[in-house]
Amino acid sequence: MKHKLLIIEDDKIMRVTITDSLTMKGHEVLACGVGADGMTAFAEDEFSLVVTDVLLPDMNGLDILEKILEKDPRAVVLVITAYGTIKDAVEAMKLGAFDYITKPFSLEEFNLIIDRALELRELRVENVKLKKDLSVCFSFPNIIGDSPEMNKVYELIGKVSKIDSTVLILGESGTGKELAASTIHYQSDRRKGPFIKVNCAALPDNLVESEFFGVEKGAFTGADRRKPGRFERADKGTIFLDEIGDLSAGVQTKLLRVLQDGSFERLGGTQTLKVDVRVITATNKNIEEEVKEGKFREDLYYRLNVIPIRMPALKERKEDIPPLIDSFLANYNCSFGKKVALSSEAITALLDYSYPGNVRELKNILERLVALASSDVVTVDSLPRHVAKQRGKIATTVPLAEVAAEAEKAHIMRTLKSVKGNKTRTAELLGISRKTLWEKIKLYNIES
Repeated sequence: MKHKLLIIEDDKIMRVTITDSLTMKGHEVLACGVGADGMTAFAEDEFSLVVTDVLLPDMNGLDILEKILEKDPRAVVLVITAYGTIKDAVEAMKLGAFDYITKPFSLEEFNLIIDRALELRELRVENVKLKKDLSVCFSFPNIIGDSPEMNKVYELIGKVSKIDSTVLILGESGTGKELAASTIHYQSDRRKGPFIKVNCAALPDNLVESEFFGVEKGAFTGADRRKPGRFERADKGTIFLDEIGDLSAGVQTKLLRVLQDGSFERLGGTQTLKVDVRVITATNKNIEEEVKEGKFREDLYYRLNVIPIRMPALKERKEDIPPLIDSFLANYNCSFGKKVALSSEAITALLDYSYPGNVRELKNILERLVALASSDVVTVDSLPRHVAKQRGKIATTVPLAEVAAEAEKAHIMRTLKSVKGNKTRTAELLGISRKTLWEKIKLYNIES
């Protein structure tokens, strides 16, 4: 396999000799005579392997080794030491060098070490690729979007994850309220504890209380054993109560007590139990209107609404649709073993659609498209009729190319921020080379 190699060696004869040898083996070689030129080259391009001498006119090769591994911990570096200096060799290995070779050495010995180093590099690259493939196949990414609306959500989630206050997540159905709740839990100090989810709307009225607080044996016909409730199971963790607006008045009263002091009794029991549970709730209803109409307790509402987070509808953050499409397509292509892409017309139609079902609807549309696709390119004719029908009825305020470019720029900026400006790590996370990342930073005028 052909590789790109960087040689930093001040001895001209040695530099030319090993460069010619590696070039004859089919590798692309960039040779530098001083350390500063080598570091500049490493910052601007991607190399499979770096070979550096320890004694250079302007820098110490061990300093170069440290700086290279600081920029890219996965880099493979071979160090050349003079006159068998064991001290330098040992220090190089401690700092993370793949190996060292002492002058004088034969080209046969040198090429053998190079081959072993490149094998290691290929194994590392393959390992990273496998990890990425697994992450794509088996889990959807966390909340996706770089729009101003979503950045407000990220900021709030970051803040509330560090405290233990009750959170009320508001938003239309399908906007990702459950995903926001799980993100809060897994970023909090309670992440090692349980995360218990309850869909209040899916529970029959006569079972809500027993599901919440548990049942003692003999509490009613058929209760042949003690059963702990969801609050009990969530002790030291978080309970997420979805569609909280559908709770009956009686359960609302008992829930208020749990929020006040963490205590409750199992159905049919007399023993008071106490739990340490963080409560996160969500609803797609106008809960304030429910309070005014007497359908929801006002005191419970204020207990739940300590920190409200509103999840925006997808039509309010259209610029997030391209990265969402990319993410869902990657997952479903992996799940169904396909390589389906969307035509530009199909993407435009998806951008024009209003999404009454929000992100969940977009996700379902893409699953259907990939599952039923008979070719690698899905055209606008394959879209659901109600989506294609709406095409052109809603004016797009920005051309597709501009939307995609803005989404890409925002994603690069967010990734850079998440790794504190580390461009090597950013390029790795984005799946591009450092050179490509530098070009995009320059293109989008991103401050670095």
